[in-house]
Parts: sequence; C-alpha cells; structure tokens
Amino acid sequence: MSESSRSYDRIPYLIFYQDKSPFKETYGGPLDFGALKSHHLKPHKPRCNNVILFMHPVGGGEYLPMVVAMAKAGYPVIYCQSRYSGNDSALIMEKVAIDMGNCIRHAKETLGYDKVILAAWSGGGSLSLFYQSQAENPSITETPAGDPLDLRAQGFIPADGVMILAAHVSRAHTLTEWIDASILDEHNPDNKDPELDLYNPNNNNQPPYSAEFLTRYRSAQIERNRKITRWVKAKLKSLKDAGRPHDEFGFVVHGTMADPRWLDPTVDPNDRQENWCYLGDPKVVNNGPVGLARFCTLRSWLSQWSYDDSNADGQKCAATISVPTLVIGNTADDACTPSHTHRLYDAIQHDDKELHEVVGATHYYFGQPEQLMEAVGKCDDWLQRKGFA
Repeated sequence: MSESSRSYDRIPYLIFYQDKSPFKETYGGPLDFGALKSHHLKPHKPRCNNVILFMHPVGGGEYLPMVVAMAKAGYPVIYCQSRYSGNDSALIMEKVAIDMGNCIRHAKETLGYDKVILAAWSGGGSLSLFYQSQAENPSITETPAGDPLDLRAQGFIPADGVMILAAHVSRAHTLTEWIDASILDEHNPDNKDPELDLYNPNNNNQPPYSAEFLTRYRSAQIERNRKITRWVKAKLKSLKDAGRPHDEFGFVVHGTMADPRWLDPTVDPNDRQENWCYLGDPKVVNNGPVGLARFCTLRSWLSQWSYDDSNADGQKCAATISVPTLVIGNTADDACTPSHTHRLYDAIQHDDKELHEVVGATHYYFGQPEQLMEAVGKCDDWLQRKGFA
C-alpha cells in the first residue's frame, strides 16, 4: 500500500530559526539562519487536537515503524530534525534543545495544537528529558565549553507529557559504556592493553566475564572518557590563550563499540542476539565509520560525550520533570538494554509514571508487527487515560 493511500497525510515542512553564533557549525546557508526539516503526519480522522513529537539529536527517524504506527493509530505526529541532521560531529546538545523548543512553539502557535507529548525515542530520550527539565526549571547559561548560551531566555514551552520509548540514559553515558577500554593511545589505537581487549582471543578474560573483570573494565572505560575530556579542555585552553577563542579542532575517537554486554548475554541480560549490536557485528562496528563520537570537535565532545560535563544526562534531567511519564522498554533491544530503561524510570521522582516492557521486541521493531502493535497499544491506552486522546 502506498503511503498516500494510508490513513494519514505526510506533509514535509520547514521551521526557520535565527541563532547568533561566532562560527558556522552546520553546512551551508547564512551564518545566523537555518531551517529545521520536519514531517507532519496528519491522520485523516484525528482522535484529538494534540500532537506527538519525535526528535533525535541527529534525526533520520521520520519513517521508523513507531512514528508511522502512531499516525496510523489516529494521533497527529511530528518528526522534527535538529540543525545537525545526519552529522553530529559538531553537535551541541544545548542548541538541539533550542531546536526542540522552536518545534514545540511552532506546533502550538502555528499548527494550532493544544498539547504536545514528547515521544522520547532512543537517543531522543535524554534529549527530550533535557528539554523538559530546562523548560520546567531553566538554569543553563553556557555550554560545557564555557560559550555563552542562555537557555533561561529561550521561553521554552514545557511539553504536557513524556513517553520514554526504547531510550538510553544519555549519549555521554552510552558512549562510555560502549567505548573500548583497551586503547591506551588515542593517536595509535593499535596500542592496547591486551587483557582489556574484548576482541583479543588470546587474553585471559573471555565470556562469561567475571565480576572482577567487569569492574576493572567499566572503570577503565570511564577513565578513557575522562582522559579524552582532559585533552579536549587543554586544547580549548591553548586555542583561547593563543587569541583564537572561536577556533575549533576536529578529531577521531577510535574504538567505540566494545561493551562486554554485546559479547556476554549475562551482562545486563535480555533477549538480544549474542555477539551482536544494533549496528551489526560489534567487532566491526568498533572501528566502523558510524560509531558514536567517531568524528568529533572539542565543544561537541564536552556537550554530548563527556561523562562528567554533558548537561543532557537523562537520569539527572528525569529527576526534575513533573509531567505524566510513560516508560517502555523492549526485551530484545540490542541498543538500549534493561538497565537503561529501569534507570530512567527509577530516576523520575514523581508518582505519575508507568513502566511497560514489550517481550521479544528489538530496538526498531523492524519485521515485528505484533510487538510494534503492542507498544502502540500501551501508548494508546496511556494517552487515553491521561487525557491526551
């Protein structure tokens, strides 16, 4: 069945914005002008005048099964790209929050929707929680790199509810849990600690991993993240000291898919496939071109990948929101495993929260119509009970 014959219309549109910046961080266009590419999915017979908003820091999900299924269930849906669509090498999470704010304002003031419910999908989970936290309790006046960026002055409109769907706790914490702890030299990734190299068949640590090894490995992952952060801060300082405060510097982060859980299914256990991750064979992904933080800049590292500096920490942000919240996890998810789902749920401090898990569902529901419909059904039931349908 063609998309045009289905029960909704897909309307691509642009949200224009102006944002003062001392340098260009997205490709093309004037320095202070940009556009957010968005898709508006309008059911022919909408069940309400409220809209479900999906947004991911890097975008690319406007045709995902869950996005389409919610529209086919009768709910108006917006999928909004950030200014960094398809390229997160220079991404600043604080600016993505501004993009989300522009989209919510447009949905209410231009499209005329009464309420906005955030569909905090995957990497959009911590983004949505970050936005909602700053909309309810604005506090940030600069990026982690120290660049002025006052979110208090943005006039963010809080969303009316949040659905956390197959989400991870944050980009920074996810990268840290996935990063290759064995790499000793950032400029020579072949220089490794062989006993921490998960892909070295000759070391003494093989699945199932001991608790002692996992503790050592997780500690080494955090230290590697912090070592990169120390280098980033020193590099930024040297540029500023040289009278070049707006200069940037690009670099490569090697080895970003070496999480023990992909090789040992007893670590954060669920129904996922062994020796596999959502991008494929983790040994190949570890140094493949699409790994998290593979291509990065100094300011971007601090904003989205630094374990200690990123403001977009899903757990910390979840603790400050007050709106009704639904959390859905998938038991065969090979990206966002159960500990992420439960950490986010546990972080929410108010009582108007619910947790559901879809048995056998993978991260995207590709080829899983029954699990997809179960997830949509959980959302539908919650939306109705909370007065959003």
